[in-house]
Amino acid sequence: MVQNYSEETIQTLDWKEHIRRRPGMYIGKLGDGTYADDGIYVLLKEVMDNSIDEYMMGFGKKIDITLQDGVVTVRDYGRGIPLGKVIDVVSKMNTGAKYDSKVFKKSVGLNGVGVKAVNALSIDFAVQAFRDGETKKVTFSRGEILEDTPVASTKEPNGTRVEFRPDPAIFEEYRFKDEFIEDLLKNYTYLNAGLAIHFNGKVYQSKNGLLDLLDEKMTETGLYPIIHLKDPDLEIAFTHTTQYGEEYYTFVNGQHTTQGGTHLIAFRESLVKTIRDYYNKNFDVSDIRQGIVAAVSIKIEEPVFESQTKTKLGSKDMSPNGASVRNYINDLISQQLDNFLHKNSEVSETLYKKILESEKERKAISGIQKLAKERAKKVSLHNKKLRDCRIHYNTNDARKLESSLFITEGDSASGSITKSRDVTCQAVFSLRGKPLNTYGLTRKVVYENEEFNLLQAALNIEEGMETLRYNYVIIATDADVDGMHIRLLLITFFLQFFPELVKNGHLYILQTPLFRVRNKKHTRYCYTEEERVKAIKDLGPNPEITRFKGLGEISPDEFKYFIGKDIRLEQVRMKKEDAAKELLDFYMGKNTPERQGFIIDNLVVDEEML
Repeated sequence: MVQNYSEETIQTLDWKEHIRRRPGMYIGKLGDGTYADDGIYVLLKEVMDNSIDEYMMGFGKKIDITLQDGVVTVRDYGRGIPLGKVIDVVSKMNTGAKYDSKVFKKSVGLNGVGVKAVNALSIDFAVQAFRDGETKKVTFSRGEILEDTPVASTKEPNGTRVEFRPDPAIFEEYRFKDEFIEDLLKNYTYLNAGLAIHFNGKVYQSKNGLLDLLDEKMTETGLYPIIHLKDPDLEIAFTHTTQYGEEYYTFVNGQHTTQGGTHLIAFRESLVKTIRDYYNKNFDVSDIRQGIVAAVSIKIEEPVFESQTKTKLGSKDMSPNGASVRNYINDLISQQLDNFLHKNSEVSETLYKKILESEKERKAISGIQKLAKERAKKVSLHNKKLRDCRIHYNTNDARKLESSLFITEGDSASGSITKSRDVTCQAVFSLRGKPLNTYGLTRKVVYENEEFNLLQAALNIEEGMETLRYNYVIIATDADVDGMHIRLLLITFFLQFFPELVKNGHLYILQTPLFRVRNKKHTRYCYTEEERVKAIKDLGPNPEITRFKGLGEISPDEFKYFIGKDIRLEQVRMKKEDAAKELLDFYMGKNTPERQGFIIDNLVVDEEML
């Protein structure tokens, strides 16, 4: 039936209702706190950004944060919100002091939106300002004022306290994870040396800025000591390792720009130009940047980001009337890096050898690389391996954070997921048989092996993570020994050749139910033995119990529940203490007798599999 389109169908929403109906526009995706980019952490970041902006303007050297029973409290010691504008700042769109670049010269929040989104998406929200012996507090629920207390005297120091509890109607069964909050807070301290952040009794502080950041993030020892370049508005730290790919951590006014932008482009270009000039050789771009691990932090007046979540910088200039970002970064690198290399001959010799090694390997595979690209293009055109989706991570679409690629093994599994998926943002890549063990092999195997070549092409990551087509790269295999082996082989492949995909939090394992327990009225899907026992108890005597031994056994009608809004994913994470090289060497290396002994000593028999 054709709907009537008239004046009555046109709606005007107030600020809070618009945020609550379209939260993705303001905080990206929702989630329940299972993943680092879930909305509840964005709420915290939006509040923190205001406190960080105060610190950057020279006010307050400490921020106190507490998390208790799902309630987050952030107390800074900045100037405090002007008491007459406390309500406006947190509940009127396009209201704030950051439109005045004299008051907030290089802030993250510019559109007067962030803390309003926190207010609208919280079931409990309170803001209290302290200024020169006076204080004012206002409480809200879902953006509606509950209590507006009059101005009163206080002995507390200047600053602002914000307290919020995310609305469970928006963030269903959410739970904060300390590890994700700690990562967020560490980044703030690396970018603001001297700032102390107190979180639930633990203090986070950095003395060496981006040097500390790289020391935390690097999983391999640098080939030479980290090079540290800086001036008041730009800080750069980098080194090279023996790993493949390029690994970058970029920031604008303290905001982690996970998708880079103009500042990252400028850094990569300037680095190549300076090194070519220093050695007076026209090295290939990829040879210079192969194995680099770098952090770039820049401060810009009135930065322009691609979206409210601020993951990619679009600004071309340092300020409305200032130098271009490109020229500014190029000037600093060309002067300071050139001087550094002239004064540190050991570093320049090590870097030169690294570039020559990368050049040698690239030339050794140049022939098969061209053929492999042509083969991948033909296969993609004929859609033999990849069932693509409509929205991708490297676009500006509002749902790009939901873009996913399921890597499956076998026609039955890929068929079930393909029929069940959301074609808007879920793609499927089908493997043929078990992948090759790539540990210890060179990049040549990526092009020689058809499966890996096509997977690389599907992900669009040959030239780096900036062109990655999917935010979630999901390994979807059977929950048996063979399936786990395939998982390990794929994880090895990514760690070996694309470690930045793992470090940037894009790699996941799909969790599918092991059991279905049902009676005539109810069906329960159980992911663990404990869930199975509870389901049997809840559903009463003699329920029907099915053990799923493969993804292909799960019908498309059932599968849609496992890859929909209740999807369970386990993120593959890698930190410095994980010692990835040692783990891969043990589990995927050539120490067969030692590994066999380990397997025998730790063998657990699953009676359900017999």
